[in-house]
Amino acid sequence: MYDIAIIGAGISGSIIARELSKYNLKTIVLEKGVEVCQGTTKANSAIVHGGFDAKEGSLKAKLNVMGNKLYPNICKELDVEFKQNGALVLAFNEEDEKHIKELYNRGLENDVEGLKVLNKEEVIKIEPNVNKDITSALLCESSGIVCPFNLNVALMENAISNGVELKLQSQVVDINKEDDIFNIKLINNETIKSKYVINAAGVYADKVNNMVGGDEYYIIPRKGQYKVLDKSEGKMVNHTLFQCPTAKGKGVLVTQTVHGNLLVGPNATEVEDKEDTITSKDGINEIVENSKKSIENIDFRKTITSFSGLRATSNTGDFMIFASQNCKNFINVGGIESPGLASAPGVAKYVVEILQNSGLELTKNSNFNPIRKRNKPFAHMTNEERNEVIKKDENHKKIVCRCETVTEAEIIDAIHRPCGARTVDGIKRRVRPGMGRCQGGFCGPKVIEIIARELKISVEDVLKDYEKSNMVVGKVKELRGELVEI
Repeated sequence: MYDIAIIGAGISGSIIARELSKYNLKTIVLEKGVEVCQGTTKANSAIVHGGFDAKEGSLKAKLNVMGNKLYPNICKELDVEFKQNGALVLAFNEEDEKHIKELYNRGLENDVEGLKVLNKEEVIKIEPNVNKDITSALLCESSGIVCPFNLNVALMENAISNGVELKLQSQVVDINKEDDIFNIKLINNETIKSKYVINAAGVYADKVNNMVGGDEYYIIPRKGQYKVLDKSEGKMVNHTLFQCPTAKGKGVLVTQTVHGNLLVGPNATEVEDKEDTITSKDGINEIVENSKKSIENIDFRKTITSFSGLRATSNTGDFMIFASQNCKNFINVGGIESPGLASAPGVAKYVVEILQNSGLELTKNSNFNPIRKRNKPFAHMTNEERNEVIKKDENHKKIVCRCETVTEAEIIDAIHRPCGARTVDGIKRRVRPGMGRCQGGFCGPKVIEIIARELKISVEDVLKDYEKSNMVVGKVKELRGELVEI
């Protein structure tokens, strides 16, 4: 019997789990995937928005601004990459300038910090590569960028360290209630019993809500495609560059990532299939052409990968975070599209308020530890630091990924930490082998070998990401992974 069952281990479910671990509760997180961070959280713009775009008085506006202010401290506690690089919304004509003024006033209404309207010369001074056709821009100094993968993993690691249970490959197929207790049926016919349920199921949140008779909203999956460029292009911009928003979103952005790459995208296409993350030639061409409005001379020959993700767009246009009127003690956390990542810390605190108002008694967990420490990446160490860690673990001498300078010791650690990696992409998101120019062309076989050895499974059973995404088909005598010793 659990006090609370959270459905979904993306950014929303994981940060709610961590927030609840501050209290004396028995909490479990149910995730249908093989790993955490397999939905919207793994494929988005990685922007911590300031909050000037969300409609005044909306839940998006309230939680975006609240979350933005909480980000620096949370990322410090969890040792996650975060940079408050600021954002610019570019204007190219009188209509855009009118829109920027509206965004500025809306931002002030939403209590956004660090807003300024800059003229053309001021913009070019801080962004010398920007399209010279601009006329002005809105600067939001409080906007930032984060690593959503490591944040998601860090939140769940910290939650587990503070007593939360995580159950993977546990898709919820039915929910019924008996004597005020939820019976949550999983795909393997196991049943989880809980007093409260929090529905943070991403693009499937409406389907989970339907299981308890809820029909207050539905989710429209909206696909966005992106291009990631080599770090040699990362210095093209200093801030996150937006174009004026439209009804479909904030438009194609150009931004650095916290790791120094250049990210361009997304477009916005409504799709029916909640698993449709296929990229297309037309979609990629669309973001390339639209990005030229912001910066004309991006060298797209230096693209290292492209990807797409689904946004859980609600038909209501706002976050759907509320206690169900149809089913007592069932809490919806649905429609978490942009600015969902930025809003996440605010979402967690808002959910705790809803639980308290629903009658849940909360007592502080005196043993709660907010700190999660990871090992410093080998790529960021000085030679003296590298020599010290090699003395402690000779697996640091073995460079598995040359593009990102990732050692075998780092991959082993990523597997054996709380909420440890179970797939090739899980390793990739945590410690970055395969994130560089060759995209795993050299290090991929060695990563497969390490996963198989550490998890005590065959190489044929190693997955790329999802169930049945086996990296190797048929029997293998030997994997020829590239390894460099230093």
